[in-house]
Amino acid sequence: MARFLLSSLKEAAVVAAAAAVAAGHQSLLGSIKIAVLPVAKVFTLCFLGFLMASKYVNIFPENGRKLLNGLVFSLLLPCLIFSQLGQAITLQKMLQWYSIIHHFSSLLRLSYISSKTYTNMVLQCTCRWFIPVNVVLGAISGSIIGYVVVTLVKPPYPYFKFSVIQIAIGNIGNVPLVLIAALCRDTSNPFGDTETCSTQGTAYISFGQWVGAIILYTYVFHMLAPPPEGTFDHEAGNLPLKIPQKDASPENVPLLGQETSPTDLDNSKKGKIKSFLVLVYDKLKLKQILQPPIVASILAMIIGTIPVLKKLIFTRDAPLYFFTDSCIILGKALIPCILLALGGNLVDGPGPGSARIGVRTLVAIIIGRLILVPPAGLGIVTLADKLGFLPEGDKMFRFVLLLQHSMPTSVLSGAVANLRGYGKEAAAALFWVHIFAVFTMAGWIILYLNILSKTSTKQIGWNCLTGQGSL
Repeated sequence: MARFLLSSLKEAAVVAAAAAVAAGHQSLLGSIKIAVLPVAKVFTLCFLGFLMASKYVNIFPENGRKLLNGLVFSLLLPCLIFSQLGQAITLQKMLQWYSIIHHFSSLLRLSYISSKTYTNMVLQCTCRWFIPVNVVLGAISGSIIGYVVVTLVKPPYPYFKFSVIQIAIGNIGNVPLVLIAALCRDTSNPFGDTETCSTQGTAYISFGQWVGAIILYTYVFHMLAPPPEGTFDHEAGNLPLKIPQKDASPENVPLLGQETSPTDLDNSKKGKIKSFLVLVYDKLKLKQILQPPIVASILAMIIGTIPVLKKLIFTRDAPLYFFTDSCIILGKALIPCILLALGGNLVDGPGPGSARIGVRTLVAIIIGRLILVPPAGLGIVTLADKLGFLPEGDKMFRFVLLLQHSMPTSVLSGAVANLRGYGKEAAAALFWVHIFAVFTMAGWIILYLNILSKTSTKQIGWNCLTGQGSL
């Protein structure tokens, strides 16, 4: 009797798996629709911003675009991150990173542990902290690919490191948020109902932004240091260097440097502590790192992991939920504002920066960022999945990881480029990469959705055969 029941169970599992595979083949057109529609929505909103900023309409001038960019970066994006990440994160998720370190240290101490036990330990502490790790791995792999491509192309003298950065650093914040929002609006999306899809996707994307900001204002800032001439902008060769000269007059020395040098403070402990803190603040560039989105992420993680504060602010019947609801309302305005500003910024075209970089270098940046980096990211995510570092059955988590490797060059890298003196070249690279990214993102999303659907189908069949899941 038991043998008969077991054989019936396996037969039913095989039939269920075969039906799921057939359904997957039939949903190919549906996958294409789900992948193309978000990109089409992004293109439509960008085109409207482009039209409003064009000389034919001219109701979205450059000053207005700058103000809107500042509003998005300083208010709308922090509100979205705070509301979504704070609601999604818990103390248990925060402790999972410690669990991984603890289990690996135990593994080093207990050399006799079996491979099966090791696998179970890894699976038990599988966590969403792989998102920031994925951002770091993406920057490393992108830098390696960028270095190889740029070495082969040999760009003009000042733009070697610049080209590497344009290939290495992708947009892990704004564009993925827009795509996830557009994807989740479709009721046929493969990630569940609209609200769950949007909340999880936004939380996962926000969870990696603080690492991206640190990379931007440390690694990227260092890589984009001006050449010995002092600036990349040859037309503005008379611009002063960022570091003041030793014989500069006191009024030309930054105020931050003046605060560290009074003799009366140096003679006291308070003065030494203050000068040390100012030195650390200056060296670590904390002012650049602690941007509003990063501060919002930190506050959301702190409040979200303290149950008392979370119930006080993030639950719907909480006395302070009105603040979270206000952030949600402001956060909903983020997506259209970002796309309108992005489309408006493209109205000036690539500008003179294209001629400085050269067509060959621009083509290498486009191919490296949009064609060569995503397969490397797919390999990283697949390997992490095989090693058990990803939560089982969470398709949105895997999709966000893959998106982080498939986006165009980071828009914030343009801000860093402006700080380093060659904003025109960065504007040209961003213009062409974003134009071609409209087509490549649709292709990669189709591939990722098919991979995720096949993976889930195989997992269902395997769980049924091994008795780990239910029919």
